[in-house]
Amino acid sequence: MNINLGRRLFAAGAAALALPGLARAQPAMQIAIATGTTGGVYYPLGGALANYMSRSIPGMSATVEVTGGSVANLQLLGANRVGMVITQVDAAVDAVRGNDRFRGRPVPVRAIAVLYTNRMQVVTVGSTGITKMADLKGRRISTGAPGSATEVMALRLIEAAGLDREKDFRGRERLSPAESTNAIKDGKLDAYFFVSGFPTSAITDLGASPGVQLVLIDHHEFIPAIVEKYGPVYFPEEIPAGAYPGQTAPNKQMSVANIVGVREDMPADLVGKILEVMWSNRQDWAQVHSAARDFTLEVQKTAAAGVPWHPAAETFWKGQGATLA
Repeated sequence: MNINLGRRLFAAGAAALALPGLARAQPAMQIAIATGTTGGVYYPLGGALANYMSRSIPGMSATVEVTGGSVANLQLLGANRVGMVITQVDAAVDAVRGNDRFRGRPVPVRAIAVLYTNRMQVVTVGSTGITKMADLKGRRISTGAPGSATEVMALRLIEAAGLDREKDFRGRERLSPAESTNAIKDGKLDAYFFVSGFPTSAITDLGASPGVQLVLIDHHEFIPAIVEKYGPVYFPEEIPAGAYPGQTAPNKQMSVANIVGVREDMPADLVGKILEVMWSNRQDWAQVHSAARDFTLEVQKTAAAGVPWHPAAETFWKGQGATLA
């Protein structure tokens, strides 16, 4: 079994070896957490989690990986290059089943916790005149970074809205949210898709820009067609007015849950320790980003997780009083 928990000597320990009479440093257990782009929510939450784990689990050195997002994270997990991921449920379901980007390469990912809801945000500005999905035809858009669940979800929404991703746009970029915001500011892009918790820094930045009127496009009416084709992993929610600077109306959008995932062969005792750390630090975690406020006992549901639980996670959550059903 290899879950990327490689062993190495800390630099301080290596230096100590060169000094007579000093004890040999103990090796540290390393684990990498795959997150997302720096403009999203996964990255700050993953960074805080790595910090909690490093200071609370003896011998642990946890780090974060900046990635394109959920799809890339799961591919890294499948290749044993990381030990933990934060991912959207739809991408995790595809990974377990070996569908779409994972065709022929299923990933043995198991859920250890349900975190918060990710919101599909279709972002533009008032000067474009775009107010609905149909208005995107003939425009320049970005559907998210390569390897992101944003891209997966965006293409499914585009399809459900009756648009052809290859023919109906003047240009389709694959940019991070921060890059997309800058491209809109520079007049090089008309709209972009981003799936995350809210508020997210890239969209806040756009809304706070002088002379810009932020617009979030409603798309809730397309959810039934998406669910019919891809399964019941999506559901309607609203981003309340005022969540972002200049956002004057609630945004009726499509949501999906996020989970923390590991490989099925991660040792049960390690899963238990990680969950103890996550749960005991949940209040501090919510100070890092407000999305973590939704990390509660009530959301630990099998249906929300989407993929099978790691057995140690089932044991942990039942011990906390969760029903899981």
